[in-house]
Amino acid sequence: MLRLAADENFNSAIVRGVMRRNPGLDLVTVQDSGLSGASDEDVLAWAADEDRVFPTHDVTTMTEFAYERIDNGLPMPGIFEVSQALAIGAVIDDISLLAECSLENEWSGQVLYLPL
Repeated sequence: MLRLAADENFNSAIVRGVMRRNPGLDLVTVQDSGLSGASDEDVLAWAADEDRVFPTHDVTTMTEFAYERIDNGLPMPGIFEVSQALAIGAVIDDISLLAECSLENEWSGQVLYLPL
């Protein structure tokens, strides 16, 4: 099962819904990790060190920094880019499915845009 780290600005209703659906899921938030206010580069470096796929609503800078890490040969465990316009229930379904059905390191070096 995937290990996830939700971005600081990620919708908390989605985080709660995913955790209700799968209470055993290893999901932490940037706030839980003590990185509130940290730069996107630092947060992605932390996620890579922790081998956590990173759901985010930040489709501009996070994607840019993720591809920069890949270009520089740095680890990048994967990003799930989630539009804020999507229905919360659909996002909970997609993230739950990805977390439960993905292989370890399956999303390494990739940016996936939701919905599936």
